[in-house]
Amino acid sequence: MNCIPLLKRAAEAGRKMTVIDNSRINEVLLKLADAVEENIPFIISENEKDLRKMDQNDPRYDRLLLTKERIEGIASDIRNVASLPSPVGRILDQRVRPNGLKISKVSVPFGVVAVIYEARPNVTLDVFSLCFKSGNACVLKGGSDAINSNKALVSIIAGILEKEGIDKNVVTLLPAGRSETMQLLKARDYIDLIIPRGGKSLIDFVRENALVPVIETGAGICHTYFDEYGDREKGRLIINNAKTRRVSVCNALDCLIVHEKRLSDLPYLVSLCVEKNVIIYADRKAFSALKGKYPAHLLQHATKESWGTEFLSYKMAIKTTASFDEAISHISRYSSKHSEAIISEDPDRIKMFFNLVDAAAVYSNTSTAFTDGAQFGLGAEIGISTQKLHARGPMALEELTTYKWIIEGNGQIRS
Repeated sequence: MNCIPLLKRAAEAGRKMTVIDNSRINEVLLKLADAVEENIPFIISENEKDLRKMDQNDPRYDRLLLTKERIEGIASDIRNVASLPSPVGRILDQRVRPNGLKISKVSVPFGVVAVIYEARPNVTLDVFSLCFKSGNACVLKGGSDAINSNKALVSIIAGILEKEGIDKNVVTLLPAGRSETMQLLKARDYIDLIIPRGGKSLIDFVRENALVPVIETGAGICHTYFDEYGDREKGRLIINNAKTRRVSVCNALDCLIVHEKRLSDLPYLVSLCVEKNVIIYADRKAFSALKGKYPAHLLQHATKESWGTEFLSYKMAIKTTASFDEAISHISRYSSKHSEAIISEDPDRIKMFFNLVDAAAVYSNTSTAFTDGAQFGLGAEIGISTQKLHARGPMALEELTTYKWIIEGNGQIRS
């Protein structure tokens, strides 16, 4: 399919967004949240069409699944976004030059933001609400696995927009084909920013083929280091939460690093993981510490493939280190720069961890599961950026704006 006419209309709709005031935007978002809840049976029925095509053992199944509770949560996030201050029109800097020129740095929308994502239909509503609130049009390129779910959600959005007299091309859902993806990646005349959300292969493909600027929301290979000064009661709960709360998300724990002086505590630290049948890939020292104390059918020897793997399932690697420096080195080598944590009661050790670990979110004595826009008080998120230019960590309203300089004069000319 030729997507250029769709993208052109999206760009035109994006320009119209600049004249819609914030109170009107909030009204529309609140009506959308109500409409989403009113259409829960319809959304679930369309989602079930997608679910029937996917193996329940596939890690993506949980991401694809929409339940009444999840849909209500998404609607609540839309309301949260509506309640937040507008990120547009903020004076970021202002000065008056000696020649009388008044120069202001003002936040403005990007224009048209495109998001390419896999089997996560909740992204459809999250992206629209954040883009709409920040004055952007959005182009959605969901995967074929969630096509029925995405169509249902976009039809609800479009219905509200039309009812409110707003150009429905403010949201555009592209077909799920590969050709349409390539057209989107090259559409520099119509798209201002592309954000890929998914696994490493998707992100690599977008980065290697895009002519449009890209913000990477990278894979989450997350580590938690249990230091020699760690509290084992805190550690047991944190490790279990980070690993088992929801395994299919990017902030889930993949590798537990344990100081060798605390190996005797390791069986206790992972004891809660037994309830969820977490398979552990342990290095030699950790394996010896767990043998006979962790179910044999769930305990395996680690291989080189165990490190730097985003499992997205009930699996976890365990690495033993002889020192804090060795733990830092392991994280530096295998981190995806998403979320990393330390469990320690030593303030100096925690401070060193914060300073030395290069990641978008760095934690002490808590779970990496908190890397989430809503949990950070941002309302929702459009992705977790693992790069350093423009945005890093949970991207929400402020990260969907750029800025321009406004220069006000009164006849000045430059000599």
